[in-house]
Parts: sequence; C-alpha cells; structure tokens
Amino acid sequence: MLKKLKVKFVAAMMVTFTAMLCLVFGLVYHFTQTGLERESVRMMQSIAANPFQLGRPDDRSEQVRLPYFMLQIGAGGEIIAAGGGYFDLSDQEFLRELILACAEDGRQIGLIEEYSLRFCRVDAFSGRRLVFADVTSERATLRNLLETCAIVGLLCFGAFLCVSALLAAWMVKPVDKAWEQQRQFVADASHELKTPLAVIMTNAELLQSPGWAEGEQAKFLDSILTMSRQMRVLVERLLELARADSGQRGAAVETVDLSALAESALLPFEPLFFEQGLTLSGEIEPGVAVRGSGPQLRQVADILLDNARKYSGAEGRVMVVLKRAGKRHCRLSVSSPGEALSKNELKDIFKRFYRADKARSRDGGFGLGLSIAQSIAEQHHGRIWAESGGGLNTFCVELPAIPR
Repeated sequence: MLKKLKVKFVAAMMVTFTAMLCLVFGLVYHFTQTGLERESVRMMQSIAANPFQLGRPDDRSEQVRLPYFMLQIGAGGEIIAAGGGYFDLSDQEFLRELILACAEDGRQIGLIEEYSLRFCRVDAFSGRRLVFADVTSERATLRNLLETCAIVGLLCFGAFLCVSALLAAWMVKPVDKAWEQQRQFVADASHELKTPLAVIMTNAELLQSPGWAEGEQAKFLDSILTMSRQMRVLVERLLELARADSGQRGAAVETVDLSALAESALLPFEPLFFEQGLTLSGEIEPGVAVRGSGPQLRQVADILLDNARKYSGAEGRVMVVLKRAGKRHCRLSVSSPGEALSKNELKDIFKRFYRADKARSRDGGFGLGLSIAQSIAEQHHGRIWAESGGGLNTFCVELPAIPR
C-alpha cells in the first residue's frame, strides 16, 4: 500500500511539474515569437514609410535589421522601382508572382509560406509599396529555442523526478511509521486478549464436563468472571485510545481547579500506598486552575498515582507536587522510588503495550495507562515526560494554566 502511495505521490508531482514546465516554455515561445514578428513588422513599416532613407554601416539603432527588399507598384500594376541589397531582383517573373500572391492574400501584412517571406503593403499617392522580409532567420531562432527548451525540460524533468522520489520517501515515512505502529498495536492487543480468552474457554469447557463438585464449579465461574472483567477494562482502554487517535473526545471544556483535583486524587490512594509500606505525601500549590476536562485530568492523576503504586520499591516515599511553572504553565509531578530507567526507556515507556521493563507486566497492567495520559495531556495542549535519577522515577505533566 505504501509503495502505491509513493508512486501516486510521485506521479501527481510529475504531472503538476510537467504541466507547469510546458506552460512556462509555451509562454516563453509565444512571447519570443510575438516579439520577433512585431519587430519585423515594425522594420518593414518603417522602410515602407521612408523608402529612400539610407542607413549607415555603423548605425547602432535598436531596430531589428532583416534581409528585405521593396517594390514600388504603379497605378496600372507595373513595377516602377525595386530596391534591396539582399536579393537578386532581376527575375521579373518571380516579382510578378510575389505581387500576385500579395493581391490574393488581401491583407496589409501577411506571410507567403512558399518563399518564407513576410510582406507589408502600404498604399500611397504615388502608388503601392510592397516590402518583403525573409523570415528564415526568425524561424531558425524559434527552432533553436524549441530545442533548448526541450533539452532544459528533459534535464529538469529528470532532476525533479529524483527530488520527487526523495520527497515521497520523506513524506510517506510518518505514514509508514504510523502503519507499523498500528500493526504492532493490533498484534499486542490480540496478544493481550488471547490470554483471558483462553482462560475463559478452558473454564467454560471444564464446566461442561461432568463430575465436578459445586466448589470447583464456583472456582471456574469466578475465574471466568475475573477474566471477563479484565477483558472489559482492556477493551475500554483500547476504545479510549481509538477515540483519542480519531479526535472524537467530546469532553466539555471548563475551568478546572487543578489544586483541588490533585488533593482529592490523593485520598483514595493513601490506604493503598500504606498497605505496600509506602508513604504518600503531596505539595499542592493552591489556586492553580486550567482550562479542560475535569474527568480527563483526574484520570491523568489517577494513572500517574497508580503507576507509582505498581512500580515503586518495597519501601519509600511517593511525592506528588503541583506548582506553577512560569506565568502561563503549571506542572504536576509524581516521584516514586524504583529502578532507574534508561534514556530509551524514558521515551518508550509511553508506547502502547510497552514491555521492556518486566515490572510493567505484573499486577494486571496492560501498558496503556501512560499512553492514555499522554493523549489527554496533548489534547489539553500540554506535554508529559519521565525523568530518572537519584533512585527516583518522576513523571511530569505540564499544562497551560490560567493566570492569577
């Protein structure tokens, strides 16, 4: 699919470029042809108006000088005079043919294709004047222009084809990455669903088998219910991520007291941390408010606290800090003791179904919480990142804050 996308992109670019190139070359050819013809006609009209004006050899006038000759025709159609230094005017029959061709054409200015001559007819009291100019050099100039345009066009076409291929590879790269992430996401989701489905099917088959006591059947039913609930949580999180990817989060935007929200988020987690031998404390700056969705921001706080509960050491202190970061932002951070994370893990930890750290696969975690938190932070025009050092792992969320 990506290969076809690249080919379509290159084809569209080349068609557009070729059309623009043809348009530019066509305009250049048209204006050049029109300019040459205009200068030729101007020269002929000047000669017809001043037939006896002689030019000096060193005359540097900007007027175009082309091979020409002039005929002076009397009232009866006889040739009175003929002049011009570029042609042999002794062939009277040839001159009569030219006069006849001009009469048949009927225009003041025209072209005799048979002899490659342009004519200009001027009527005066003394008779009619016909000026003829050779257009062979004019056509040679246009032919050379066409050849030059063709060569330049082919070179530009080849160069732009290479550039288009490079641009196509560069522009399709994010699509390729997203496609690969989607494939990995589907594979990981299938793997996560496979285990509870296998447990449910096994317990259901055992229930159908005769000879089991009521106590054993109750254990089978309890296992089925537990796995079903686990699958429901996973499916809900997958749907939430899918809605975030498609931009379908329709939460209402309101002014949220983030200080009060953080205080309330600590309360339900205090007994959980106490049971694990951990101390949960907070430093909450009062009066910090943001624009966004209260439930979603509460979900971010719950995810960070739950992540700290799952992956903290046996003993220690978990610290939650909320404070302003400058005049326009605020920062919520959750620090917990634990094994240090490498630089790559600090980035990969926000990937969906990340499993590089063995600790992330225990306690029923799916590896989706931090991905959901990142999606919510980005939706609120903020960012989320992780830091590790001094025996502490810290997760920070920075959001635009309402000025005091």
